[in-house]
Amino acid sequence: MSQIFIGKLIEEELRNQDHSVVWLAGQLNCNRTNVYKIFHRASIDTELLLRISNILKRNFFDSYTDRLDI
Repeated sequence: MSQIFIGKLIEEELRNQDHSVVWLAGQLNCNRTNVYKIFHRASIDTELLLRISNILKRNFFDSYTDRLDI
């Protein structure tokens, strides 16, 4: 099973929605440098992922739950 690179998924979704890094930084109340750092993360805090999911209106948790072996 391959690793999920969540930062890359977030970056791809942001680009697909034609939003800028500056826009996302404003939504997250941080600077754009922090957004670029998020793009390079392989994992992310769940609270931050929830905030980003709500901002981009995409459930990034699906990337993980689809892989559950229940």
